[in-house]
Amino acid sequence: MRATVIIELSADKEFYAYVKEDLGFGLMGCGDTAEEAKKDLLVAYEEMKDINHEQGIETPVLNFVYKYDMASFFSYYSMLNITEVARNIGINPSQLRRYSRGITKASEKQYSQLREYIHKIANELLNTQL
Repeated sequence: MRATVIIELSADKEFYAYVKEDLGFGLMGCGDTAEEAKKDLLVAYEEMKDINHEQGIETPVLNFVYKYDMASFFSYYSMLNITEVARNIGINPSQLRRYSRGITKASEKQYSQLREYIHKIANELLNTQL
């Protein structure tokens, strides 16, 4: 079963990860980084499977798909150079840094530009050999 995990930076500067779909039980994680929030959610899933198993309840096998806000994306993929990403998608680097820190929110157009660029990089990497 596919489950969409939303990873966001909250107003209190904590990262939260939660499953969007109604699974019949809640799944959520939090942490100081997007990676910690994601790991915490996966721990919660394993704990839920154990609890359900003890009660004789079957837990669905979940295939997670992750959806990040801009701050969470750059927290999780911190190896990306924000200045170079901004240059390649036509956004001012200072503005992209504000998005990456959760200071300001990006528009849907800017999310779309970033999404297209990330997909382009992913496709290039898939077709690269070392």
